[in-house]
Amino acid sequence: MSPVGEPLLQLRAGVGGYFDCVDLHHWRHAARLPRPSPCSSRGRCTQDGAVPSQLLTCHGGDGDPLVLVHGLMGRGSTWPRQLPWLTRLGTVYTYDALWHRGRDVDDPHPISTERFVADLADAVSTLAGPVRMVGHSMGALHSWCLAAEHPELVSALVLEDMAPDFRGRTTGPWEPWLHALPVEFDSAERVFAEFGPVAGQYFLEAFDRTETGWRLHGHTARWIEIAAEWGTRDYWAQWRAVRAPALLIEAGDSVTPPGQMQEMAEISSSATYLKATQAGHLIHDEAPRLYRQAVESFLAG
Repeated sequence: MSPVGEPLLQLRAGVGGYFDCVDLHHWRHAARLPRPSPCSSRGRCTQDGAVPSQLLTCHGGDGDPLVLVHGLMGRGSTWPRQLPWLTRLGTVYTYDALWHRGRDVDDPHPISTERFVADLADAVSTLAGPVRMVGHSMGALHSWCLAAEHPELVSALVLEDMAPDFRGRTTGPWEPWLHALPVEFDSAERVFAEFGPVAGQYFLEAFDRTETGWRLHGHTARWIEIAAEWGTRDYWAQWRAVRAPALLIEAGDSVTPPGQMQEMAEISSSATYLKATQAGHLIHDEAPRLYRQAVESFLAG
């Protein structure tokens, strides 16, 4: 199935499918960039310069809000390469999903898509007017579920490499490897050695930074639970309920079941489909020019 460790290794999960299968051998090296600055020091995020919600980080820009929603095992801090041009399209916010906010931060509620969507709605509802959602993988799923449940909150969707139906797939084959990850890496070199150049960069940006290294910013058992839910249900009804215009971008080396993203576009009256034939799951990092051109054109239309 799809994104269970967003930019991880290519790991088979179940017969004929993947649960986050990004092939690191095809990834290009990404330069190390600093974490985004907080809202108080960047741009016109609110009229008084304050953060509208503790769930959001503002990165400046001017205009209608854009909310970036990361995938499983990601974090809002993993978008630095896209921020320079996205902030020309509006006021940009990143969002950290539940169970991705730091190793010491938990949530008392059971894991469910509904819990994620309710939390995302709490964040988005603090912004002025409907917002444009830019979601990768798990973040794409939660964004379209938000648009279905709260159409007044969402004006447009960019959905990257996520599909509605992974039923029957399991996380079992890669669980031992995931559980074996160290809680903390004592050097950037060890992160790159474990995950490869692009995924390593992604995780350096996502992990908790400590005095002694880089620590997992959540718990692997929780991340497994999140992915496991996707193997038990589908989200076609939520997609059919979406009325906002949407851009669907599928990777050529996709983790989604074949044909599902095309079908999403076919059954929608306001969706555009694009296939990034040379990219893997992290399209926005692996095919940055194509991704930028597609998103800029869509949001300007």
